[in-house]
Amino acid sequence: MSMLTPPGMGGKYRITGNRFPHMRRPPNRRRIVLAAAATTVVLGLTGWGTLQLVEVFSGGTEKPQASAAQQQREKKKEGDCKSADDDTDTAGRTAPKTLPKPGDITVNIYNATPRGGLAKITADELARRGFKIGKVGNAQEDYDKKVEGPGILLGSRDALDGALKVLGTQLGGTEAKSDDREGQDVDLVLGSAYKTLTPKEEADRALSALVEQPRPVPSATKC
Repeated sequence: MSMLTPPGMGGKYRITGNRFPHMRRPPNRRRIVLAAAATTVVLGLTGWGTLQLVEVFSGGTEKPQASAAQQQREKKKEGDCKSADDDTDTAGRTAPKTLPKPGDITVNIYNATPRGGLAKITADELARRGFKIGKVGNAQEDYDKKVEGPGILLGSRDALDGALKVLGTQLGGTEAKSDDREGQDVDLVLGSAYKTLTPKEEADRALSALVEQPRPVPSATKC
């Protein structure tokens, strides 16, 4: 039996030639499992890295969409702000209240002082300045010799921001009051401190400033 004959073959087979058979090891399952796991990890890390790069260059992930309730609150807030802005614009464009002209005001002049003829002199001067003259005479008992200042202006509540303001430019230091009258006439009650009407030039300047005075614009609602 040749020395090249593998043991256990009983000499039945003989190896001839210059080559001899190689015995293969059975496949190692452990290595296959480890290789597959390593491949999975590498692919996972590669995918995660790619996703991070995409997020960086695309500006990051989008913010989660707000809930329905939050969206309603935001819409309501925007609507309130818009409404407030619209109201402000509308109020800003509204023309200021038109003041009556002296020719549209009827003035009753009453003398509450001991000096006689004072109401008539004052009435004539106001008529020259364009006012309409109503009643002229002595003041009623409620005011007679009880007015210490230059005078008191009396009229309806609507007249406080209209006719009484215009009449007040003709006599400084007067006090304006409203009563329950229904007519458009206003009263000028001359007091003990009254001497004469404001000089016409000064009264005209005061009246012009009153007419041209801008109306304040309401501020907008902050949101």
